[in-house]
Amino acid sequence: MKTIRCIFAAAAMIVFSFSTFSQVTATGHISVTIVSPISIVKVQDMNFGHVSVESGSGSVTLSPENKVRSASGAVELMDGTEEVSLASFRVKGSAGATFSITLPDEPVLLSNGNKSMMVTNFTSTPTNSGLLSDGAKDVLVGATLLVTGNQNLGIYATATPFPVTVNYN
Repeated sequence: MKTIRCIFAAAAMIVFSFSTFSQVTATGHISVTIVSPISIVKVQDMNFGHVSVESGSGSVTLSPENKVRSASGAVELMDGTEEVSLASFRVKGSAGATFSITLPDEPVLLSNGNKSMMVTNFTSTPTNSGLLSDGAKDVLVGATLLVTGNQNLGIYATATPFPVTVNYN
């Protein structure tokens, strides 16, 4: 009986020693860095300035790349008291971070009474993404105004502002 007990004890020690040697553990640490949230504020609204069209149609384009206003078709660019301007936005966030820019992909409507015109083809500088080298970056936005003849005289404006969205990459 004593011999059987010794055999069982030896067998148990062998089994437990194998399971102990087959299991190992490693540990790791966890960390996180909190950065300032990305933000965007409007600095300046877009203004196509004074234009004239008698009949026909055309367009006015504001280019953020070269900061030029150009016309096509039956549209004539006029001088006026209003300053022509690209839309300007200031993006702030974590220095050295990159961010993406999302512009409207649907036309934005400008209205004056019962008449309206559409603004399309929004573009920006920087184009699709930017770098917050010092924790801030200016984004210039341009677009194309589609003009048709027989528009009401006066100011055309959006009922609601158009969105420019930025996100950290």
